Amino acid sequence: MLNIQEKLLQNFKEVYNNLNEKQKEAVDAIDGPVMVIAGPGTGKTQILGARVGKILLETDVQPNNILCLTYTDAGVVAMRKRLTQFIGAEAHNVKIFTFHAFCNEVIQENLSLFEKNKLDVISDIEKIKLIRELIDEFPKGHTLKRYRGDEYYEFDRLKNLFSTMKKEGWSAQQISDAIDRYLKDLPNRENFIYQKNGKDFKKGDVKVKDIAKEVDAMEKVRAAANEFDNYQKKISAMGRYDYEDMINWVIEAFETHPELLLSYQEKLQYILVDEYQDTSGTQNKIVELLINYWDVPNVFVVGDDDQSIFRFQGASVENMLAFVKKYHSSLKTIVLTTNYRSTQPILDCAKVLIENNRNRLINDIPGLSKDLVVGIDAYKELTAYPVVREYDNPHEEMMHITLEVKRLLDSGVAPGNIAVLYRKNEFGRQLAGYLANKNIPFYLKNSPDLLTHTLIKKVLLILKYLNEETIQPFSGDRYLFEMMHLDFYNIPSIEIAKISIESANRKGLPKSMRIILSEKAQKAKETMFPVDVHQSLPVFYDMLESLIAKVGNVSFQELIQEVLFNGGVIKHVMNGPDKIGDLHLLTGFFDFIKEETARNPFMQ
Repeated sequence: MLNIQEKLLQNFKEVYNNLNEKQKEAVDAIDGPVMVIAGPGTGKTQILGARVGKILLETDVQPNNILCLTYTDAGVVAMRKRLTQFIGAEAHNVKIFTFHAFCNEVIQENLSLFEKNKLDVISDIEKIKLIRELIDEFPKGHTLKRYRGDEYYEFDRLKNLFSTMKKEGWSAQQISDAIDRYLKDLPNRENFIYQKNGKDFKKGDVKVKDIAKEVDAMEKVRAAANEFDNYQKKISAMGRYDYEDMINWVIEAFETHPELLLSYQEKLQYILVDEYQDTSGTQNKIVELLINYWDVPNVFVVGDDDQSIFRFQGASVENMLAFVKKYHSSLKTIVLTTNYRSTQPILDCAKVLIENNRNRLINDIPGLSKDLVVGIDAYKELTAYPVVREYDNPHEEMMHITLEVKRLLDSGVAPGNIAVLYRKNEFGRQLAGYLANKNIPFYLKNSPDLLTHTLIKKVLLILKYLNEETIQPFSGDRYLFEMMHLDFYNIPSIEIAKISIESANRKGLPKSMRIILSEKAQKAKETMFPVDVHQSLPVFYDMLESLIAKVGNVSFQELIQEVLFNGGVIKHVMNGPDKIGDLHLLTGFFDFIKEETARNPFMQ
């Protein structure tokens, strides 16, 4: 009978023997810098796990001397699970982290250097509040100050720019200098020069209006970048931080405390980086600092410039080219081209599409080929090519998709065997309307903005009314009027109109709609069959008073539960046509509330 070590070794050999030659080459390349260019579906997760297993099985390096950096928490779980199969419980000692989690560990292990133990991560709600506050404080004449329309129009510009500055490690001065260089070069750029003679211009003339428009746009970017320090001060004053801040703190600590950096450089003898093409400037800086101790570091990066998702394409190529240039004399480059996911026709079509990208490694590294070939024998027999269609407009495209889905359903194809993939959630929401119009069953799986969804807006309306009535009784009529129209309560519109008119037409001061509801509910209790009181009103009033009574006596989480269960929301959803999707939304909303209340227990 095999002992545990023999069993684990056998598991590793089984996995290793199932690798193709290029994958084995990557796993066997234990020492020195290695770059694996892994196309989609070529099994990069397998080689990462197998390589860590190989290091532990064939060297005397301890598990905690290996650092594996992945891009997502899901990647961490998958890697840990795979390693457990190879080396057993020791897999839990291998340092497998996302970049943020690794930096958090560095901070926690050296709190005296960071002094950040009293800070909490800023929530999305807090970030919105903070940036809006920043906009409110813009002085008169500020480039981003708006006096008409949406005063928070520049919110997204600020939010996205601040995030990018942190991820890439850019300062406001760096951005300003880059803008100056860009604006100075505009008259030399093809897009800003007339290419042929016109009525009021000649070929070669500069497009003055276009340049002025570009200058205006760049000055807004400069103004936004100059607010970055104010943004950071506000975050600190709140006792909060962004996840991106952690990486910058660690970079600063490594650069200002050489002994701290040295301790991690000596400890981490093997470093592996997954999804290298998506590493930001600051993430890449962390890797560089950790490996700079050695002339020939044991660093293993896996990526594919053609699969850059989280970072713009040019930057992903730049990172990978810089790595090749720095370690060219000792670097081993391996390209995985055997695909285990798709058929050859799909791979060929993808190749034709991706070749339109100019920023690719194959254009900068001589002799590099990334042509994918199918690796599963059964797939080699599938020769059907994808059908590519072009449409004149989105409406035509959605109509065709809807009719094609209907044709498949009519031909006997099960609904669960039909999938529509799209780039943006907005497209899915629009398509859902077309499918619903044809009574086609569907399940929309996306990550909607919860707080803008119609169902969640209805719940928020109830909460707004409760808040108003708690602050000042009988002051929430503007919300109560809307609330009574919610389909949770089935109150006829004519009855709501009567109450509204009765409230406004009282002699003297207007009378609260809540008081009128109270009078009607009391009348209904006194008379078994009241002629002028609709049956829905007493039920609604009792529910309303019950919720108002709960406000000061339960926690915020408990109040949300009361609104959902006793406020008629869940009952309505369970009787609705899309109860699965709506329950998913309510669950997401309640999870969001739990996160916020955990962050701020005194939230009301």
